[in-house]
Amino acid sequence: MHPFRDRVHGLLAAADVRIDGDRPWDMLVHDARLPARLLAGGSLALGDAYMDGWWDARSLDGLLARLLATRVDRRVRGAADLRDALAARLRNLQLGRRAFAVGERHYDLGNDLYQAMLGRRLVYSCGYWHDRDGRRAASLDVAQEAKLDLACRKLGLRPGMRLLDIGCGWGEMLKFAAERYGIEGVGVTISREQQAFAAALCEGLPVEFRLQDYRGLRGERFDRVLSIGMFEHVGVRNYRGYFDLVRSLLPPDGLFLLHTIGSNLSRRRTDPWIARHIFPNSMLPSARQVAQASEGLFVIEDWHNFGADYDLTLQAWRDNVEAAWERLPARYDERFRRMWRYYLAGSMASFRTRRIQLWQLLLSPEGVPGGIVVPR
Repeated sequence: MHPFRDRVHGLLAAADVRIDGDRPWDMLVHDARLPARLLAGGSLALGDAYMDGWWDARSLDGLLARLLATRVDRRVRGAADLRDALAARLRNLQLGRRAFAVGERHYDLGNDLYQAMLGRRLVYSCGYWHDRDGRRAASLDVAQEAKLDLACRKLGLRPGMRLLDIGCGWGEMLKFAAERYGIEGVGVTISREQQAFAAALCEGLPVEFRLQDYRGLRGERFDRVLSIGMFEHVGVRNYRGYFDLVRSLLPPDGLFLLHTIGSNLSRRRTDPWIARHIFPNSMLPSARQVAQASEGLFVIEDWHNFGADYDLTLQAWRDNVEAAWERLPARYDERFRRMWRYYLAGSMASFRTRRIQLWQLLLSPEGVPGGIVVPR
């Protein structure tokens, strides 16, 4: 008898996944020790074993989507889940130097990797795959420009406004807003690579980029504030302080656009594999956590969910990076490639099964008199 193997076979069968089957989403096992490793280590072991070459699937995102859709991940918990849960309760994982960890370990990996993956614009967040007439965008580049323009229209940007971008990435949002809407801007990032790239990209435009934690902005003033793909690194212990800070930066008639991945469940940490290999000290907010943290500070004018578009965005990123591996530097070795494939495939699966969402919230300090018609 092989109790470990039989147990794993049963879990996979519930998700319509076969070991060594011939369908694209079936698991191809290369190491007989895999079942014991998975049962002992849970989701962390599943990703690590893939990085180690212990298993494969012709459609990695297809396999992971089936596991998530049937909640197999909730039936196997490893020791890492318990350790991470305890650490999240005992420590503020996004305070002090820890706030810079994700910049150093993820966003500073290399601009060459992100330039190969993200398309014409270095925008590392969900594209908006619908135009103003509701038709699907023809490409990733079109979808990303549509997302940038959507954010500008929601904020009602006008020439001369001062715009703050918290977590400005490689500067594409402020460049777009300055060129198309005539704003002046400030962007803050915790990534040295991003700050240097953004400054060069926007040379000659009335925008500046700072390498600093968002908490250092207190005391400044802006007409509009936005944050795209950064709130996932703030942490639940800091949500109230984050909203309080943003409120202090805005006049009574200001607007704040928050673009963030969101979770269906309130948690205090992220998946152990993601925390170790991709986004250290990160976590996804729930709707309840966002609403509680902003209560009394902002009026929620609009809550827009286009999470299904992230699956399309991730598929485009995967196609781009797969086509580019051979021309990228040797430091992106086979183990790194397997890690990156698993990261992108797991993210696709999470959005495809609607386990996580993509939200754009438009908030005002005191409520827009008479309400506001929010663009789509």
